[in-house]
Amino acid sequence: MKEPIGRWSGSAAAAALATMLSAGAVAAAQPQAGVPEVAPLLPELEALYRDLHEHPELGFQEQRTAAELAARVRALGYEVTTGVGKTGLVALLRNGPGPTVMLRTELDALPIEEQTGLPFASRATATNAAGAVVPVAHACGHDLHMTAWYGTAKLMAQRRERWRGTLMLVGQPAEEIGDGAAAMLADGLFTRFPKPDFAIGVHDEPTLPSGVVGYRAGYFRAAVDAIEIVVHGRGGHGAYPHLAVDPIVIAARAILGIQTVVSRETDALAPVVVTVGAINGGTAPNIIPDEVRMLLTVRTFDSAVRARVLAAIRRQVDAEATAANAPRLPDFRVYDSADMVYNDPATTARLVAALQRGLGPDSVREMPPQMGAEDFSQYGRAGVRAVLLHVGAVSPEDLASGRPLPYLHSALWAPQLEPTLHSMVAAEVIMLTELLNTAHAHGP
Repeated sequence: MKEPIGRWSGSAAAAALATMLSAGAVAAAQPQAGVPEVAPLLPELEALYRDLHEHPELGFQEQRTAAELAARVRALGYEVTTGVGKTGLVALLRNGPGPTVMLRTELDALPIEEQTGLPFASRATATNAAGAVVPVAHACGHDLHMTAWYGTAKLMAQRRERWRGTLMLVGQPAEEIGDGAAAMLADGLFTRFPKPDFAIGVHDEPTLPSGVVGYRAGYFRAAVDAIEIVVHGRGGHGAYPHLAVDPIVIAARAILGIQTVVSRETDALAPVVVTVGAINGGTAPNIIPDEVRMLLTVRTFDSAVRARVLAAIRRQVDAEATAANAPRLPDFRVYDSADMVYNDPATTARLVAALQRGLGPDSVREMPPQMGAEDFSQYGRAGVRAVLLHVGAVSPEDLASGRPLPYLHSALWAPQLEPTLHSMVAAEVIMLTELLNTAHAHGP
């Protein structure tokens, strides 16, 4: 886990980095030794991790990232196609008759200014879709996912005698904005290439100890809807508000009202999270603006609740605008959505059994459902037996400390590299080998 920023300087930074990257000694003591071939790869993987961490790219801009991964897996003998879904890549390794199994990693980063203090912290910037220059950082662990994906690709190529079928490695763009999976599917991911029998995704997890694999059969991640609301008023002088209609006041009252959609209109046993993530309006302290723009996310686990909450939010903002005698009702637009992630129960049980054999029973834990969304859901909706698992990325000492810890999408998020990376590669190799073993033999 991340150390306080002040400690990442001078000799302390060097010592911390040495501890973070002491892979061989740390990993050797872990149950991940069920795939002993991982340990010799760690120096190469750690160098790749640092490089990807220092050079993050936003969704649909992942040119350097995709090129780096494509060159590496092509050198391993994979058939590589780039530019799938704009900036995605597909790598195939055919190894005789058998099932097709897909392993997905995400390529993109977030518009966040990193504050971890790591010696290899990102200082990258990029121009976003709105034309603004923003800082960029891997504050969700996609750099870790990509590194493990490549390590798994290398080991699966070396272990061809242990499996049969087609391994399909997918580097997906734009997961953070929820558009990457849909873009790849629209570009023929399951028609230009073999449609997989199974799909696996792996994500780092801030609530589990480093290296522990977390699973959940059935519904695991929530659906999300991103909403833009434009509140219309009538601009005027700040000294004469009675001659104007203030959209900032309407928006403020609407935000408070929206919170009651969860607290007073939704069954307490039906999970719902509504977040107003942005509110923008006005240019000066003495000017009442003509409009205010708000951005929200709504997260749910039930389709009926989802529809009811969206309708209730619209009702709240319309009512506030009407009460304030606004010149028109607000514009309400759902501009992005992702469905619930559903982990195929039979496949989940099979993978959990294989992981328990390969990593040890104490290295695999059941997790509760999470409200965070993931467009990995699109692959399951396309008819593939899909499973998304998590791997713990926080030291047990930090988890036990009781201190508030950085979470995903925080400028302070920094996964503990070891044994997380070791375990992630080992888990992916074990799961792929299990699903590509047509005889259903046990063991990694």
